[in-house]
Amino acid sequence: YSLVIRGDGEDHAVLCTGDATYELRAADTSNLLLLLPDARTADSLRAEGHAEAPRLLTAHVFGFANSYLEVRRCRPRLKKLRSLLGECPFSGPENEAQYEGQQKYTTADLLDRVQASEVELQAGLKALNACQIDGRWRMLDLDYEMRLLSLLTQLVDSESWSFRHVPLRVCLDELGVLEPRDMIEHCLNCYGERTDEEEGGAAEVVYSLHEDRVCRALAVMLLKGCVKFNLAEFCDVWRQSVPEGMDAQLGQLQGVALVERAARPEVISLLRVEDLPDDPQERFSKLFSLRDKWTEEDIAPYVRDLCAEKQSVSALLTKHARSSMHNGVKVFNSRRSVS
Repeated sequence: YSLVIRGDGEDHAVLCTGDATYELRAADTSNLLLLLPDARTADSLRAEGHAEAPRLLTAHVFGFANSYLEVRRCRPRLKKLRSLLGECPFSGPENEAQYEGQQKYTTADLLDRVQASEVELQAGLKALNACQIDGRWRMLDLDYEMRLLSLLTQLVDSESWSFRHVPLRVCLDELGVLEPRDMIEHCLNCYGERTDEEEGGAAEVVYSLHEDRVCRALAVMLLKGCVKFNLAEFCDVWRQSVPEGMDAQLGQLQGVALVERAARPEVISLLRVEDLPDDPQERFSKLFSLRDKWTEEDIAPYVRDLCAEKQSVSALLTKHARSSMHNGVKVFNSRRSVS
């Protein structure tokens, strides 16, 4: 196993294996720990072939310590990944000149800067829909990503395809004159599942678009420019914007948008979990500044990623919030005053 301690000067150090991240915490011990460069135990001597281990050995003590480091599994700290890739997002070949000379990051560069294991880093890159261009990781500008997705969904509708059967070759031929072919394929990989099919003896690559991902992305595009959107009007526009056959439901927007049922008329606004602070106390303070009372159903999508290993959302809420009954419904509010 390879073990790497990661963190910049302002970070608390973490220990990373190939697929997990652990907090490092100093702990004191009342027992003095002696450090021996060549410590040998009775078991190790027997393993070397000694029938009976001697009772007494002379050993050189290299040093001593009265504290040690404890490790505890923690979430990867991926906020910096979004920040680094956001320095020069890809918004099309015609805009690349503005980022000439600006630092772009390889996988090795990111592992040096981001507190995450390599497996967790790759998962974070996938969640950001990042892609490699000339060996460097780039995050797509949101407007550009939505342009690619809109081109694809418009093509699906114009060709009367099922969104579960979108042929790669035709997409590249039709849209390759508008955008780079590798960006079209990347968008399909982000929002669909690839399948290799045999048709007439020839191999064909088709994609099945992921209904929830596409509906969620199109909702973000609609909400991005609005502070608040009339809920009924939003649902009408949203359902008209998704490809034929897709069913846009508010349940797809957990962790993406916030619905205010108490408002008249009801409204919806953009609130993405990735835009909230990583620190649990700061996260809860931000959420309670937006709404003083939350049901567990509403707040769960915005705090679930804060749960430690084997910790439930209910346990996390008990630690950071106060519960009460409001109109017969259990709600949670802040334990401290919110300014």
